[in-house]
Amino acid sequence: MKVIEQTISQLTLPTPFAVGDVHVYVLKGDILSIVDAGVKTRQAWEALTTQLKQIGYRPSDIEQIILTHHHPDHIGLTEQFPNAQYIAAEPSVNTWLTRDQEYLEHYRRFFEQYFVASGIPKIFYQALDKLEATMDFAGRGEVTTPLVEGDRLPGHPEWEVIETKGHAQSHLSFLRDRDHLLIGGDHLLEHISSNPIIEPPKIGKTIEDRPKPMIQYRKNLQKCVDINVNKVLPGHGKIVKKPQQLILSRLTKQEERANIVYEFLQQSVMLTPFEICKKLFPYQYKKQIDLTMSETFGQLDYLESLKQIIKRKKDGIIVYEANFISE
Repeated sequence: MKVIEQTISQLTLPTPFAVGDVHVYVLKGDILSIVDAGVKTRQAWEALTTQLKQIGYRPSDIEQIILTHHHPDHIGLTEQFPNAQYIAAEPSVNTWLTRDQEYLEHYRRFFEQYFVASGIPKIFYQALDKLEATMDFAGRGEVTTPLVEGDRLPGHPEWEVIETKGHAQSHLSFLRDRDHLLIGGDHLLEHISSNPIIEPPKIGKTIEDRPKPMIQYRKNLQKCVDINVNKVLPGHGKIVKKPQQLILSRLTKQEERANIVYEFLQQSVMLTPFEICKKLFPYQYKKQIDLTMSETFGQLDYLESLKQIIKRKKDGIIVYEANFISE
């Protein structure tokens, strides 16, 4: 637990995930709010209640839950605050809190199509069961206060809502006017690069209409530079004290990785996304096919936006080749 200042405290909760501990933030204002809610485990609950007690509160004192995004390590304990009448979040978070079956079925169908179209062998299809498994760590509820960019946090009018899609399509961050302090969720982490994760398009759209999270992520990192974010309270790891430098480093490293992908394609006639993933992550892809494929598609989307590569379909499988004309 860390008291950031009189109105903000950082609580640190364990998770069963590779990312490690997750931070949640208690905000004092016109009402008492908690930003994010950890995972639904006994260990996280015990850590939360212990650290709340250290700053003079109980779970029943929390009046509002504010969520940065829908991932299970951020929405796990939403049901454990009996007097929290409000859940404030980007509207699509409601899909996950309510377990909207139509969307969850759409989600799985999308990834089944995406795996086939990417040339991923069937041995990896068991990764599709990961969604159901991770949802065991997510809480339930209903978004009562939909948030969009430019809104003010209810009960905390000094905090402005900033859209930061990329790591998740539901991702929001919160910027304080007076000093440009950002509560950033997983948008910018000191010790690891946030993975822009592939998600389905809206129901009724085709696989070709999917969001392009790397393009979004780069845009929203640059947005943080443009609005002069001064410090970031993250969802994981250390407080980011020099976000401008870190953002520049992250953008540069992403461009370097994209250039590696481009070199792969220059040396080959054409490659499927899965073949590129194996080259880019020769050790990790077997254990983390979902994350490594998201990263691979991120680089491909970026290169395609620069017209450096061409996407085609061959026998129902997506393939990419270098666009030498663009040079």
